[in-house]
Amino acid sequence: MPQLALKRRDFLGFTVTGAAALFWIPSRARALGGKLPEIGEPAPQFNLPGTLGGGPSKNWGLDTWTGRWLVLYFYPRDFTSGCTIEAHGFQESIQDFNALKCDIAAVSADSVDDHESFCSSEGLSFTLLSDPEGEVSRQYGSWMAPYSLRHTFLIDPDGILRARWTGVRPVGHAEDVLNTLVSEQSQLTA
Repeated sequence: MPQLALKRRDFLGFTVTGAAALFWIPSRARALGGKLPEIGEPAPQFNLPGTLGGGPSKNWGLDTWTGRWLVLYFYPRDFTSGCTIEAHGFQESIQDFNALKCDIAAVSADSVDDHESFCSSEGLSFTLLSDPEGEVSRQYGSWMAPYSLRHTFLIDPDGILRARWTGVRPVGHAEDVLNTLVSEQSQLTA
């Protein structure tokens, strides 16, 4: 039986080709949680129950924020350390966001009751939305059952997706989003 000899240059060719395949990026953006909405396209519509700062429950949709910028961020769970750090980051910058006509809404699989408790105990004054089955999280490529993944989306007043972050690290994230908001607004007015 003949032996197949692999020459060094052939081996290197296979190695380079294999490495390139690992880093190939498809034309449609994907993240661990599924297909991400495209930047420059309309953000997926939604309708979810939630609370504003721990107040009474009501339904919220993307059209609730028509005419204003929106930071829509997804996170795994109320009261966990990373999620609390991220929420505090946005709360500490909320006046800066509001001065730029931008609201903040956060989505997780937690119940509205859990969100109300989280807002009350952590002093949060922005909207928390409940997506227990991950329907909206899936639309935003941000679902790995049973939790939403830590992704953030910046949506302009016309409902167009302007920026996104995946695999977010909670510390300093709100500042990154705020800086991008300022940059996006200046580009649109230039």
